[in-house]
Amino acid sequence: MSNQTPAEAALAELLVEVLNLEDIEPEEIKPEELLFGEGLGLDSIDALEIALAIAQEHGVEIKAEDEGTKEAFATLRSLNAFVEQHK
Repeated sequence: MSNQTPAEAALAELLVEVLNLEDIEPEEIKPEELLFGEGLGLDSIDALEIALAIAQEHGVEIKAEDEGTKEAFATLRSLNAFVEQHK
C-alpha cells in the first residue's frame, strides 16, 4: 500500500509513462524513495525527459543550473513539492 498523495500519484503515473518503466507500477514508487542511483535507478537522460514532461504537463520549467534542482529530483515527494511550488 502506498502513502502517495493524489498529486504524487499523478506525478508517479507521469514518470512511469514518460520513462516507459515497464516493470514498475506508479503506486510502487514510494514518495521518499530516491529516484536516482540506489533508489529507482534513474539517470541524467531520465531527468531531462522528466523535466520536459513536467514542463509540458504543468508549465513548470526545471533548469539544470538552477539552485535546488538536484534536491527537487531527489524523491517523488520533493519533485512534487517543487512542481506545486512553481505552478
